[in-house]
Amino acid sequence: MEYQRLLSYTRKAVDEYHLIDAGDKIAVGISGGKDSLTLLYALHGLRRFYPNPFELIAVSVDLGFGMDFSPVENLCHQLEIPYTVIQIDIGKIIFEDRKESNPCSLCAKMRKGSLNEAVKKMGCNKVAYAHHKDDVVETLLLSLIFEGRFHTFKPNTYLDRMQLHVIRPLLFVEEADIIGFLHKMDLPVVKNPCPADGYTKREYAKELLRSMNREHPGTKERMFTAIQNQLYTED
Repeated sequence: MEYQRLLSYTRKAVDEYHLIDAGDKIAVGISGGKDSLTLLYALHGLRRFYPNPFELIAVSVDLGFGMDFSPVENLCHQLEIPYTVIQIDIGKIIFEDRKESNPCSLCAKMRKGSLNEAVKKMGCNKVAYAHHKDDVVETLLLSLIFEGRFHTFKPNTYLDRMQLHVIRPLLFVEEADIIGFLHKMDLPVVKNPCPADGYTKREYAKELLRSMNREHPGTKERMFTAIQNQLYTED
């Protein structure tokens, strides 16, 4: 995917769902994966010409698995974006202390909670997550199969307790395009050493969506359109 195309998709989401206002201080949650690094590039590029001026910082949460975030730090230095790593022993709590048999949900909750609290203290009023189009549809499948409800990510979620907006500017970007951008830009992806990585319900939903889309081409796009028409138009 060309950089200009990424910026076009990003601006479409930002404009359509009113994700950025003048004077916002936005933190980008950087896991070290391809999605969050693509989001960092997208918002960095958008900031150069978007009519609503905004401030940008990058934040990673070190889960205690010994991840080396120095490649991300170098990238942020090149892009002139302030970068912070938050240290928290989520891995020890989940795998050693609690010995969770299904750790991913608790880990995600603790990671997001730590990130949101940290960026709020840094003076941010918004935090950007790197959920893309495939994530949106996969989450809907997970919700239907395991929870019995029609639910997925919203473009803009307000956390009352934190007084913080969670925005998702990559909603119109497909994972395949992000993979293309990864290779084109040689993004410095940081490998996740988590023992549960790659063995999750989300991986199941990802493969299910691929299968459905192979057998019935256009399924993913139709499901995303249904989400837009139903969930994203609700008050």
